[in-house]
Amino acid sequence: MTQLTAVGKPSEARAARRGAGRPRRALALNLIAVVAGLVVWTLLATVGVQGLPTPLEVAARAGELVADGTLPLDALASLRRVLLGFLLGTLLAVPIGFLMGWYATARGLLEPYVQFFRTIPPLAIIPLAIVLMGIGEVPKVFVIFLAAFLSSVVSTFQGVVDVDRTLINAARVLGASDRTIFAKVVVPASTPFILVGMRVGLGAAWGTLVAAELIAAQEGLGFRMQQAQLYYDLSTIFVGLIAIGVLGLLMDRLLLFAERRLTDWQERR
Repeated sequence: MTQLTAVGKPSEARAARRGAGRPRRALALNLIAVVAGLVVWTLLATVGVQGLPTPLEVAARAGELVADGTLPLDALASLRRVLLGFLLGTLLAVPIGFLMGWYATARGLLEPYVQFFRTIPPLAIIPLAIVLMGIGEVPKVFVIFLAAFLSSVVSTFQGVVDVDRTLINAARVLGASDRTIFAKVVVPASTPFILVGMRVGLGAAWGTLVAAELIAAQEGLGFRMQQAQLYYDLSTIFVGLIAIGVLGLLMDRLLLFAERRLTDWQERR
């Protein structure tokens, strides 16, 4: 027994070192990728694509937009729309996904509508949203909400359907009620699917933002990019693209952190 313990300790130590080294390695690779991307961008701007601004020119333009307050106000306006649409979409998608996955009647009633609207791009809803809701904030948030909802509801539904039936049957044998099974077995087992759906929904929300801000917006990153397009202001367009990418990446990292904390019982590679 002593020999087994002695043999096991070095293996555990090596595994711990490997686990501790992974974040550093991933960060180093991320930095290498960013530097390589900037180098390629600079080469394309200087010797490749005519009119393409360099990273320094884009950084200078971003500094100007920050100094006059334009970029912070636009970023806050876009962030407010995305957060509101994403949160509303997720809050509605999760219970509907649970209903569809747990109750066959609810699935039969709701699934045709979900699958129908999934085939319609949220951008195609914009004309209808303008006619029915006007040109205020409501149609902008609604289009983003629809994109986030349709991505999250299917993932939640699939998570409930894919719960191992052995776990459910074992809980029933032990005398658990349907409510207990749902709360203690189905919800935890489907949480990874829900969080993945939320990440996909968040990407869809940011992807819909620029089109949503076509609806008579007066501020926002998408609005600023569309205005810059009229004057062939590529530097401002790049600033908007980078701002959207950075904000979306930060929000995605927060969801990924939550996913790791809530699903730390899963085996990971």
